[in-house]
Parts: sequence; structure tokens; C-alpha cells
Amino acid sequence: MIFDFLEAFNDNMFVLFLFVIGIACAAGGIPPIIERNRRRSIENQLPGLLESLSDAVGAGRGLQEAMMEQGRTTPGVLGKLLTETLESSHSSSFDAALSAFASKTRSSQVQRVVVLIDTAIQQDAPLQNILADLAMDYERLNDLMNKRESELSGRGILIVLFVCIGLPVLIAFIVGLFAPAKSGYQINEFNTTFSNFFAVASAVGALVSGRMMGRMRDMLWWVPFWMSTSMLLYLGAVKMIGG
Repeated sequence: MIFDFLEAFNDNMFVLFLFVIGIACAAGGIPPIIERNRRRSIENQLPGLLESLSDAVGAGRGLQEAMMEQGRTTPGVLGKLLTETLESSHSSSFDAALSAFASKTRSSQVQRVVVLIDTAIQQDAPLQNILADLAMDYERLNDLMNKRESELSGRGILIVLFVCIGLPVLIAFIVGLFAPAKSGYQINEFNTTFSNFFAVASAVGALVSGRMMGRMRDMLWWVPFWMSTSMLLYLGAVKMIGG
């Protein structure tokens, strides 16, 4: 069945070539998505960790002891990284362990927090108040970021679905219904032109969607996939409807 489907596009090898390239590039686009989800998971847990540290420091515990305890009780990647880094701090200084923890998270939020904590320790500032203020600030920041990402992600997905899937299928239905090849209409050049148009439109739509979500560089991996998908959908739907 798959080979029969592919044989239907023997006269347009560019589509098949682009589809293979798209699958390969899509595989390269998966790691950035996984990394971003990991980073956002860490950043969403950060305010809760800071609030717990503020309470522990206010109860008279040392910062390192409080961080070790919170690392063991905090679920997810954040707690695991914090515990592993602090356990290795026995052979190095606490400041070096904090810096290593910040670099392992690969999060700009965590790195800024670590710098502020390190500065507060050096200046003997009240850690409890600083940690509490940081927890409130980053909780508000993450709430705004999550709301913005949710709204823009929905709009970006709608753009991709309409331009790359909905529009090619709609035009293919019209062409196949009113100019079917089985009735003698010669529309090969027309189909080639329109399939190339949908490929370009899909590339533009995917890039616009990525730009809206602030992930245009990551979306570049998916451009060949969406280009080939729109072309295959158009040509395949025309063949199915018009013969």
C-alpha cells in the first residue's frame, strides 16, 4: 500500500525527495523541544523552591542544609540536579557547587537567582527576605510567560494547520471535483504550480508561527516537513478525488 502511494508521485520526484529530507530534519527538531520542556519545567518549579528555602532559612537553618533538604523533597529535574550538585560540593566550595548547579540547569532564570544569592551571601544580606521576594517575582514572571506561551502557541498551531493542511486539502477538493483528470482535463502543470505554491506558503506559515512563539530557530527544522506535507496532501487529494 505504501509503495502504491509512492508510485503515484513518480512524476514528481521533488516531493518525495523533500519528504525524506523533511523526516530527517524533523528528527533533528525533536531535541530542542525536549530541552525547552525540560528548562520550562525547572523554571516553573523555581518559585516553590525559593519559597521553601526562605521558610527554612527563617527557621534558623543554614542555606546549604536547606538546599540539600529541598533538593531531596523537590520532585522532577530541579530537585535531582540540586541534590547531585550539592552532594558533589564536599570536594569543592559551596559557591562552586551553586555555579555548577546553575550551569547544569541551562536556565537563565536559575543562573540569575544563583548570582543574586551569591551576592547576598557575600554582603551578609537578609537571605530570608531576598528569597521570599525572588519567589514572588519569579512566580509572577512564570505566570505571565505561561499565559503568553499558551495564547501564542494556540495561534501558531492554527496558522500551521490551516496553511499546511487545511488550505491544500480545500483547493485539492475543488480542483479534483470540478476539473477531474479522469474526465480528460490536463492539469499536470497546474498541479505542479499549485503544489510548489503550497510548499512556499507552508514554509512562510511555519516560520511566522515560530516567530510568534519566539522559537523561529527551532521551527527551521520543521520547515521541510511541512513543505512536503502540504505538497503530498494537495497532490494526493487531487488524485483521490479527480482520479
